[in-house]
Amino acid sequence: MTDELVRVYLPATVPMLTMLAEHGLAVSQGHAVTPMLREWYAEGDEEELEYVAFTRAAQDALQLLRHDPAAPRRRVVVSADLPASAISRGEGELGSSVVELHGAVPVKAVAALHVDGAAAVPDVAAAVQVVEEALAGDPDAQFTVDGAEDHELEWYDPSELDLLLRDAAGQG
Repeated sequence: MTDELVRVYLPATVPMLTMLAEHGLAVSQGHAVTPMLREWYAEGDEEELEYVAFTRAAQDALQLLRHDPAAPRRRVVVSADLPASAISRGEGELGSSVVELHGAVPVKAVAALHVDGAAAVPDVAAAVQVVEEALAGDPDAQFTVDGAEDHELEWYDPSELDLLLRDAAGQG
């Protein structure tokens, strides 16, 4: 019997992508369609649920950027297909999409890379400065974070990792 694959959305930064090819992506948490998310969005179809998990990973990428001032101000989400045995779907609260990972995500599991384009950099930089305040409920800070979230992340095939890194490093 084979282990079912689960699509997991992993928050990251451009510097974290530089390690991906050789060492995998070392993250402890990601987002996926969990039973708790499915129950909360009972009316949502699979595509809507995937989008919620993806969006939450992009939000977590803002927090990673806050802790890495040298990283280019671009949100990064890595979509990976992982064996169900490689993750734990905790007993989180209703609506939670958080999953725990059991080890680094190998590059061969990556289905797609998503990164902010150059046009998003100013809005992402502003959002990084106030993301903690937004999470604490500050409406002005949330407005700034929403400005970053208005930008759709660009899609890259995993084979384009080197190109993506060159482009992202050169443009902030």
